Amino acid sequence: MPLPNRVRPDGTLFTDEARGTMYGNRGGRFHDPASHAVPLRIQATRQWLCCLLSFKGRRRKVWGRGYTELFFCDEVTALAAGHRPCMECRRRDALAYRDALVKGLGLAEAPLFPEIDRILDGERRDGRAKRTHLLPAEQLPDGAMVLSGAGFLALRGDGALLWSPAGYIARRERPAGMATVLTPPATLAALAQGYLPLWHASAADL
Repeated sequence: MPLPNRVRPDGTLFTDEARGTMYGNRGGRFHDPASHAVPLRIQATRQWLCCLLSFKGRRRKVWGRGYTELFFCDEVTALAAGHRPCMECRRRDALAYRDALVKGLGLAEAPLFPEIDRILDGERRDGRAKRTHLLPAEQLPDGAMVLSGAGFLALRGDGALLWSPAGYIARRERPAGMATVLTPPATLAALAQGYLPLWHASAADL
């Protein structure tokens, strides 16, 4: 029986048979190891990470007494939910993300990652609810995730890709006007400055 450890672009957890391409956590354990029910809490700390599925041969019992393991369709999904690259298993990506964020936000110096986590925490949630941002669609970078009547759309090139747990399933017109954006503004700034997230392989087929 699959666990409710998959993450939608809006940050909520759900159960699905599809295997994600990225792994992550939210700073510790916030699930119940006995019931494996959908947690009432949404995090252990504000350190929300996006990691590799495999790193140095490590193996874990998922949703045991360790931290709450989470899985994403791809990094675009993880970024929309409010996660960032892990400094341990994805050091190069984490530093590239920080460099792009510094340029995008016009910061005088590179902050420590706990400060980035503080910024993201204020942009990704309103209590336990997802915080969204109403922004001009024409100004959004590739890799941004928006809400639409059809569901979740990831912006890519001159179009938008319809998200599903198993990958992207259709190409739509890129939104115009004001859009309800899931991806936190700090991450949008990093994407606009050239940070390249890892896309699900299905994105290349649409």
